[in-house]
Amino acid sequence: MTEPQEEHVRFLRLALDEARKCEPTPTAFCVGCVIAVKWPSTSSEPVVLSTGFSRELPGNTHAEANALAKARALTPDKLQSLFPAAPTDGLTAEIILTHSDIYTTLEPCSIRTSGLAPCSDAIIAAGIPRCYIGVGEPDDFVKCEGAQRLKQTGVEVIWLTDFEEECLRVARTGHESK
Repeated sequence: MTEPQEEHVRFLRLALDEARKCEPTPTAFCVGCVIAVKWPSTSSEPVVLSTGFSRELPGNTHAEANALAKARALTPDKLQSLFPAAPTDGLTAEIILTHSDIYTTLEPCSIRTSGLAPCSDAIIAAGIPRCYIGVGEPDDFVKCEGAQRLKQTGVEVIWLTDFEEECLRVARTGHESK
């Protein structure tokens, strides 16, 4: 099953819109994330399960962690309204995440200087099978190996080319020129 490239571009653009909502800080990137799912038994368009951006939720949070937290906070009624063709018995965010794609403007982190759990680990733990990335994380703060970690655990990593410059520009909002 191959999805049209336009679909992936649309979700990465939504993630960029999320990243632009970040409050800039010179010591962290502005990142946006979208979790989208096309329920396996339907031929409908993919549905946005949740979105997130860096520092959106309290606690020095990253975009991917915020999108995952917001997906897990959806009520059973909300999940059923998003996926009416899904079985009604036992539908949970955890099940839906295993059928989802995650789109992120910057490579998911593999290390956090704050000591919090890395986003790459959270994506792996959620069982998300595919991760679309706008640009690799530059070595401004840490050496990131998030994409490598995802690949090593069986997550398919897809780099959406042609967005590197825009994703980096948004990520570095509020930084001295790099």
